[in-house]
Amino acid sequence: MEANMTKSFSNFADFASFIASETGTDERSPLYESAFIEYDERAKLSPVDESEQLEMPDPEQARAAVEMVMATLFDVFRDTRLEPFASDLAWGFVNSFHVVAKRISDREDDAAKELGELARSFDPSEIYATQVEDAQLLCQTLQGCRDAMECMRDHAAEVYRVETGRPYSPTRGSRVSHGVTASMIDARDYLAARGRERREQFTPEGPVVAFSGGQVWEDHDMLWKGLDTIKARIPEMILATTAQTKGCDAIAQAWAAARGVKVIMFRLDRRLGAKAAFVRNDRLLALKPVEAVVCDGSGIQMNLAQKLRQAGVPLHVVKLDQQRPAPHSSQRMARRG
Repeated sequence: MEANMTKSFSNFADFASFIASETGTDERSPLYESAFIEYDERAKLSPVDESEQLEMPDPEQARAAVEMVMATLFDVFRDTRLEPFASDLAWGFVNSFHVVAKRISDREDDAAKELGELARSFDPSEIYATQVEDAQLLCQTLQGCRDAMECMRDHAAEVYRVETGRPYSPTRGSRVSHGVTASMIDARDYLAARGRERREQFTPEGPVVAFSGGQVWEDHDMLWKGLDTIKARIPEMILATTAQTKGCDAIAQAWAAARGVKVIMFRLDRRLGAKAAFVRNDRLLALKPVEAVVCDGSGIQMNLAQKLRQAGVPLHVVKLDQQRPAPHSSQRMARRG
């Protein structure tokens, strides 16, 4: 899917209005703003630091700052020889929020573990009460910081999607959204969460629709309309894909990001060698999908389609020759909202 960076704006306000209309989300919603609420006037950012009064950023200013950086990245390189690299830089900007949010999450997990250990060793002393209070404040502060960082990441990801036509996805692991955009959950995280009671965000509940296709596909509208039809019948669907970074899977993941549909991504486990793709098919089938879409591709797609039929899963097979003629190479894919 090719980046679409043909529209320029005379001022930042115009860009902000365009992003708001294209994303279909209201960043001023209670969901977004609640991530910046201070539930305690004190903040504690590490076990060794004293608590202090620190405010959260203003959510509107945070939103505007994200949009300004993204707009600048695309506008500076537009119509220059560096334009093809703007999307890579923008992906890196979104990913920086993701990486920092993950680091905060790891610290939050450590703090929660410490709090749990304190709870198991109750002591009526004043020192113990202070330790518990500090541990609770640390957990609360880190959770608030993570929530705000993830909301800014999600908004940056939406701007990235509007500009490039592709959803932001980390190279490894999952991107769990608080509702501003759709979650994209790595299959390993999903399966691990089912077995170990990890955060419930990693185990979304709902009927699974399986999707797989080849890496060469031109007719985006055809796949979007087909997936829209399925979602109309199954509003709470979760999309499970074979997670290829181009072609049919990338188109389906872009659709899911635009429609707010959660995605479980079954990436190849390359440690399995030549059988990796077939094992991936088996793992996807183990989710017991209620419906499936398989587009023309390779023998991997043929194998998946055969297994889906054998399992009695309602299956839509989409052939390459069903596509409309490919657009002229100079045309860019239109932004999808």
